[in-house]
Amino acid sequence: MMKTQIIAIANQKGGVGKTTTTVNLTTALAACKKRVLIVDLDAQGNASTGLGVTDRNDIISSYDLLLHTEDFKNAAVKTQVPGLDIIPASMDIAGVDVALAGQTGRERKLKTSLNSYAHNYDYIVLDCPPNLGLITLNALVASTSVIVPLQAEFYALEGLSQILSTINHVKSNSNPSIELGGIVLTMFDKRNNLAVQVSEDVRKHLGKKVFNTVIPRNVRIAEAPSFGAPVILHDHNSIGAKAYIELAKEVLDKFEPNPNHIHKNIFNNITN
Repeated sequence: MMKTQIIAIANQKGGVGKTTTTVNLTTALAACKKRVLIVDLDAQGNASTGLGVTDRNDIISSYDLLLHTEDFKNAAVKTQVPGLDIIPASMDIAGVDVALAGQTGRERKLKTSLNSYAHNYDYIVLDCPPNLGLITLNALVASTSVIVPLQAEFYALEGLSQILSTINHVKSNSNPSIELGGIVLTMFDKRNNLAVQVSEDVRKHLGKKVFNTVIPRNVRIAEAPSFGAPVILHDHNSIGAKAYIELAKEVLDKFEPNPNHIHKNIFNNITN
């Protein structure tokens, strides 16, 4: 049995496609018959609403995982995607820094909580907020790897060095097992010369750490959350959906050296 992979989707810059990547990558993994859990760590709760989980009143949330205030073992909510569960976010999570102030081992709260879930899932994916605060630190300490969505623009490169430095710091001080799982270029427009240049620069400096798959700018990706569905379900024929399917194949090949070849037919798994 493979070890549960805990993947943080992280970048301190907002609007780069973290939540979109979380929702669609996990959908594709679930279509490959993997048991998948999303932990929504962003107060906006976009991963939750993007999967149609809109009623977040009186729920056990990711806030409870961080504060250990509830019996959180049954917090996971089933989504419309078979095999994909989610622990939703609540607005309370915005106050985690204050609530945990002064507590010993506060950066390990999430790691401790996830021990209750690891045996039930093949992949646990953490949708991080757009900053490098205590919540993201908890996610990095709990994770086995990090996927960094990177928008192909100039300022994104400046932020990339910061998140990579943070990952290295966590590896040296709190979680020696964490690795950079990969960088995925998002919102890519091949007609934009700057985007092409940024892509070439990132691949030149980081090589195989950059996924081959590039997520394009795509109307279907942008509109899917308004339907409460991943783009892979909203329009599986769109170029955005196909890109996330290809990304899932790369992730499976990376984390499962001898993968079940069902993922080779992932498109059929989704459409059927």
